[in-house]
Amino acid sequence: MSKRISPSAALDISSPTPFVPKSFDDPVQAVDALTELYERNTAFLIENFAELAKGAPITSRYRAFYPQVSIETTSFGHIDTRLSYGHVTAPGIYTTTITRPSLFRHYLKEQLGHLMRNHNVPVVVSESTTPIPLHFAFGEGAHVEASASAFVDVPMRDLFDTPDLNTTDDEIANGEYIPPPGEPSPLAPFTAQRIDYSLARLSHYTATSAQHFQNFVLFTNYQFYIDEFCAWARKLMADGGDGYTCFVEPGNIITHAGSSTPETDVAFTRLPQMPAYHLKKKGHAGITMINIGVGPSNAKTITDHVAVLRPHAWLMLGHCAGLRNSQRLGDYVLAHAYMREDHVLDDDLPVWVPIPALAEVQVALEAAVAEITGYEGFELKRIMRTGTVGTIDNRNWELRDQRGPVKRLSQARAIALDMESATIAANGFRFRVPYGTLLCVSDKPLHGELKLPGMATNFYRTQVNQHLQIGIRAVQKLAAMPPETLHSRKLRSFFETAFQ
Repeated sequence: MSKRISPSAALDISSPTPFVPKSFDDPVQAVDALTELYERNTAFLIENFAELAKGAPITSRYRAFYPQVSIETTSFGHIDTRLSYGHVTAPGIYTTTITRPSLFRHYLKEQLGHLMRNHNVPVVVSESTTPIPLHFAFGEGAHVEASASAFVDVPMRDLFDTPDLNTTDDEIANGEYIPPPGEPSPLAPFTAQRIDYSLARLSHYTATSAQHFQNFVLFTNYQFYIDEFCAWARKLMADGGDGYTCFVEPGNIITHAGSSTPETDVAFTRLPQMPAYHLKKKGHAGITMINIGVGPSNAKTITDHVAVLRPHAWLMLGHCAGLRNSQRLGDYVLAHAYMREDHVLDDDLPVWVPIPALAEVQVALEAAVAEITGYEGFELKRIMRTGTVGTIDNRNWELRDQRGPVKRLSQARAIALDMESATIAANGFRFRVPYGTLLCVSDKPLHGELKLPGMATNFYRTQVNQHLQIGIRAVQKLAAMPPETLHSRKLRSFFETAFQ
């Protein structure tokens, strides 16, 4: 066996041949170069890890860097700013690190294309100074540590770069990042390592690969909705798909359009914490549905990670407590404002920040309710109210002295209370992802109407399918809109990144 080295021995750094920066006037060519560079550098890390795992002598520390893309502008010239993205506001150098360019190919082509057209400048592809952690080089679902039994004398961190949470944060997205003097400004809301971190977390929490996620996401807090979604999607696949290409379930189990059985017979026996289901369409224009379970912590966790995929919209479909005596069980609540007592986002988005309703999403949701229920105009008020939704982090708020919460809810003009909606909307606002909420009243605790087992069963049987079909119709309406229309300028701050 080859002789290993002492843990205390100094190691030279071994890296791929330095990449010579290249300038591009074509976004397709730029993305091709980013892809080639990323795949070369990740292959370098994987291949050297494999050799060491087989017992090869340790002679170097291995390091490879993320690719990056940059632009430089020299003019304050006014450009077409009807789009909320695709341009920078001042002269300077702007850059961002890039990961998984094959996964983000369409997104990158679109963002770089807008920059080239709006500023009439090329983009430069080069190597960054940010090392690629070995874990992320392997991609989603990799268990590098479990394969590293050969590294008993030398810690893996002495041989390869590993994830560094000291440099993985949301400062850019939160609007808190200030470039050091002489350094470039950020071009995108997330760095490569932040994206890689979330891609790994998405695989863990949802048991599906990031490549399956679609641009329109439905969140729910009840498995009943997932059961209905699965039944509808499977029937759709068996009937030919109606424009959808396949249905993906946890474990990356795929059923293709025109088939009633998955392409694999491997059963996924243990659901993850927040299982995701994907009804795919060309261009990621389909629907992803995720059961986030109960509570604002889950709601923040999953949206923190889905946000890096830059979806076009996400909606919350769930149950809520109706707060008005005029409401009935089964009525709908369309949120146009949010009262935030979830607390999980207080450090990232202070509660004094208003979370506005987005016109395009509100119109799509209201139109979907009308189409599915058959009510129109003033008659729609029989089954739906528009108003403030409160989100709280205490599921048993009714057991406390009610003078506090009830007074606050009344002063806020709240019509419903839940544990997820304001969190999802606030994180949509924070990450510039269009958002909306349509809830269904499942109980009225202030009026003594609590769900009993029999009542609950009947309620779910009659309401869940209709509510789900409203959500599906709404996202189909949103998907028919041009993305540049859907991504509202209301979500952009004074100083924004050029990438959506």
